Amino acid sequence: MKFKSYISAVALLAAASFTACQDDYEDVANRVYDNGALAPVAVLIDGITAEQTVSFTVNLVEPQPTDVDVTYAVDLNMIDVYNTIYLANAVALPAENYNVVEAVAHFESPAQVSTPVTVEITDLNSLDRNIVYVLPLSVQSSDVPVLESQKTRYIVVRGAALINVACNMVENNASLINPSQATGLNGLAEMTFQCLFNVDAWGGQDSNIQTLAGIEGQWLLRISDSGVPANQLQFVTPNGNLTDASWQLDDKKWVALTFTWNASAREATLFIDGVKKATVAGRTGSSIDWGSGSFYIGKSWNDNRWLNGLLCEVRVWNRVLSDAEIADPMQPYMVPADSEGLAAYWKFDEGGGTTIHDSANGYDLQLAANPKWVEIALPE
Repeated sequence: MKFKSYISAVALLAAASFTACQDDYEDVANRVYDNGALAPVAVLIDGITAEQTVSFTVNLVEPQPTDVDVTYAVDLNMIDVYNTIYLANAVALPAENYNVVEAVAHFESPAQVSTPVTVEITDLNSLDRNIVYVLPLSVQSSDVPVLESQKTRYIVVRGAALINVACNMVENNASLINPSQATGLNGLAEMTFQCLFNVDAWGGQDSNIQTLAGIEGQWLLRISDSGVPANQLQFVTPNGNLTDASWQLDDKKWVALTFTWNASAREATLFIDGVKKATVAGRTGSSIDWGSGSFYIGKSWNDNRWLNGLLCEVRVWNRVLSDAEIADPMQPYMVPADSEGLAAYWKFDEGGGTTIHDSANGYDLQLAANPKWVEIALPE
C-alpha cells in the first residue's frame, strides 16, 4: 500500500476558488476568520507516537471593544463535505481517539488573535493505517459573525510513510568509524540481523557475490557463491558455510530480511517478510564478533561484491527476536532506538553525506564513496 496525499492539487484549487467566490459576497468587516481552515491538519500514524495535540487560533478583522468567544464542537455532518472537496473517502475518527481539551477561542479585547482551541488525538496505534479518518470541528456559537466558508477545521488522521529515503549501495560499502568502541557488537552468542533492501538484479562483479554484512572468513551474510544460486543467502562461519534452497530472495521489490543465530543451539534461521524459512544447523556454536575494522556492510574479500540496490533499516540485536516480534508487519520499518537488545541501528536515511549514524549506541559507519540517496515511501 502506498500512502498517497488525499488533497490533490485540483481539489485544493477547487476549494480555494469556492472559498474565494463565497468570500466575495461576505462582508469581511467585523468578522472572525480562519485562514487555516483551508488546509486540513494532518496527524500521522507512525507506529510509535501514541498521541498528538493539535491546536489552532482564529483571527478578528478588527479589534473589538469587548471580549469575544468563539466556541467549536465536533461536527460529523461535515465529513461528507470534506470528502467532496478533497476527493477523499474518509471516515469519522472514533470518539475514543480524541478529546477536545479547549473548545473556546477567546479574544481578550483588543486582541485580534484568539487563544488556542486544543484537541488531543489519542491511542493512535489502535487505528487502522489503511483508513483515513477525519475529525471536523465547526463553530457552534460566536459573539462576532464568522466567515461562513471558514467555520470548519478538519483534522485528518492517516498512516505515515515511515521510511522516506534509502541508500543506493552500488559500488559502495560502509565500515565502522571507531571499531574499537563498538564493544556491543562482540560476543554475540545470540544475534539477530535485520535490513530492508531492494536489489535491482542478482549476480555480482566477483563470483556473483553480493554482500550484506559481516567479516570475510568469519561471520558473514552474503548472497551467492560458487555453486550457490545468484539470489540465495549464505551464512559464512569459521566452521563452514550455511545455506538452504529456501533462503532464495526476490529482486526488484522491497524485502524485509531477518536472520538469527543461536550459538548454543548452533541454529541459523532466515525470515523473509516476517515468514520463517528453513533453520540450518552449524557444526559448532560460537559467538559473533563484529566490533572490528574488518566489519563491512556491502563488502567482502574485495570492493567488487557490493549490494546492487537500495538499503535501509539495518539492525544488529544481541538476542534472537521472537517469531511474534518478527511477524509484526510494522516491525521492519521502525523500532525504538532503546529497544531491548538493540546493539546497532543504522537507518541509512541521512539523505546526504557519507556518515551513517547508529541511533542505538553510536557505532557510526563511514561510506567508502558518496552514495546516491533515493526517495522512497515505505511501507508500500
